[in-house]
Amino acid sequence: MPQVISDLRMWLRLLRPHQWLKNGFVMVGLLFGHAWSDPDKLIAALFAFAAFCLLASGVYVMNDLIDCEQDRHHPAKRHRPLASGAIGVQTALLLMVVCFAVGFALVFAGGSHASWVFFAYVALNVAYSFGAKHIVILDVFIIAAGFMLRILAGTLGLGIEPSQWLLLCGLMLTLFLGFAKRRAELDAIAGDDKGIDKIVRQHSLYPLAASHRRVLEHYSTALLDQFITVATAGTLVSYSLYTVSPETLALHGTTNLIYTVPFVLYGMFRYLFLLHRRGGGGDPAQELMRDPHLLVAVAGWLLLVLLLLR
Repeated sequence: MPQVISDLRMWLRLLRPHQWLKNGFVMVGLLFGHAWSDPDKLIAALFAFAAFCLLASGVYVMNDLIDCEQDRHHPAKRHRPLASGAIGVQTALLLMVVCFAVGFALVFAGGSHASWVFFAYVALNVAYSFGAKHIVILDVFIIAAGFMLRILAGTLGLGIEPSQWLLLCGLMLTLFLGFAKRRAELDAIAGDDKGIDKIVRQHSLYPLAASHRRVLEHYSTALLDQFITVATAGTLVSYSLYTVSPETLALHGTTNLIYTVPFVLYGMFRYLFLLHRRGGGGDPAQELMRDPHLLVAVAGWLLLVLLLLR
């Protein structure tokens, strides 16, 4: 019995159910399209959410199978089930096939109006895993595209016209998270080496970074900080403009969404604090679950949006 429980835990670690929080982007259409009271659209959104959960888990297993050797050089990822040898390759392959099969079955069962989105998501991740992840900057844009496809599944897939402002905001936010992830990976590999000259540290980091993730060789902390700054400003400006745009007033009948901006601002600043001062930023889902400030910012934003759009 203890062995069965141990195996189940390892399978769950491989599937990473905590990452399913990211699939909450599927619900954006229901929220801003005033469709949460439509039972048909709600059920379709839940099917889309569940499908993305399984497809994403299948992608995680596929990535771990491909990156198994590199993960063994990472200070944290070397403890993953495949990298540590806790789960065998054949078991992982079977798990991946089951996730993809059931995930696509849910896509068709849910009757999505944009089933191509789910196929595009898997195809994009296959391209990422088999080479695109080694192309600097493009690697992060592909990660962001995965989130954008979730938004499209929850809008076009439900017959809801997506707002151009929200699509732009979603793109900037996911680029912010993607570049922050790369920054956190560099920091994790560098370790806590305070007192070492920054230039020496940066150059000595390259061989080790490349041994874990080849694309990190082309990034530097200074370059990533610039990318993060641009993405942060883009997110805040695009979301702020959305809250006061004529389109918003016509659709929601209110410009009071501007009062949700402080929650977005605080949440992004908190995330930057965690990235630079607490060694975080590598996993948005984990940061959200373990940091009370970030959790309150997201919950406060969601609650205020629901109150204003009711």
